[in-house]
Amino acid sequence: MPAAHLEFLVEDPSIEAFLRALLPRWLPQDRTFEIHPFQGKNDLLSKLEARLRGYAAWLPDDWRLVVLVDLDQDDCMALKGHLEEVAWRAGLTTRTRSEGSPWRLVNRIAIEELEAWYFGDWAAVCSAYPRVPANVPSRQPFRDPDGVRGGTWEAFEREMRRCGYFKGGLSKIEAAREIGTHVNPTRSSSRSFRTFWNAIAEAFS
Repeated sequence: MPAAHLEFLVEDPSIEAFLRALLPRWLPQDRTFEIHPFQGKNDLLSKLEARLRGYAAWLPDDWRLVVLVDLDQDDCMALKGHLEEVAWRAGLTTRTRSEGSPWRLVNRIAIEELEAWYFGDWAAVCSAYPRVPANVPSRQPFRDPDGVRGGTWEAFEREMRRCGYFKGGLSKIEAAREIGTHVNPTRSSSRSFRTFWNAIAEAFS
C-alpha cells in the first residue's frame, strides 16, 4: 500500500528546516508529512524506542516512519544495526528486515553530516549563495561528498566564509532552509542522500 503520510524523526532543527524546504517541492501533492526534531542525536537515540512503541500502538496502515540521523564519527554498520534493533523491539517492521513484505519504518543515515548533502548538490548551494564558485565539487577534497575529511560542516563553513558568507559562524538552520529550497534530488552525487531519497520515493510508490 503506498504511503499517504510520512512521519520524520530527525536529530535537530537544521534537518527539519532542510526537509521542510525540500519535501513540498518533490512529494506528490496529495501526500502529507510531519517532522519531529530532537535536541541532538543523543536525545533522539535515548528517546527513540519509547517514541516508536507509541507509534506502533496506533500507526495507520498507510503511514510510514523515517528515522534520520547523522553518522558523525560513529561506525555506520553499528549505528544502523542499533536503529534496526530498536525498531524491532518496538514492534515495527523496517525496510531492511521486511524481506519484500510491507514495511512501516526506514532508518537512514546522513554520512557524515547533513552538510555532505550540500556538497552533493553544489548547484543548489550556488543558487542559494551566488558568490560561491561552481567548481568546488571538482576539487579533490569534495569529489566524494560522503567522504569529506575533517568534519563536513566545518569544511562547508570554511567554503562559505571564503566567499563572504557566515563571517560570524555558520547558521545551520538558515543554510539548511536556503539550500533545501533549491536541492534537486535527481542530481545529487551523495550516496547517502540518494539512499535516503530512494526510500522516500519507494514509500509513495
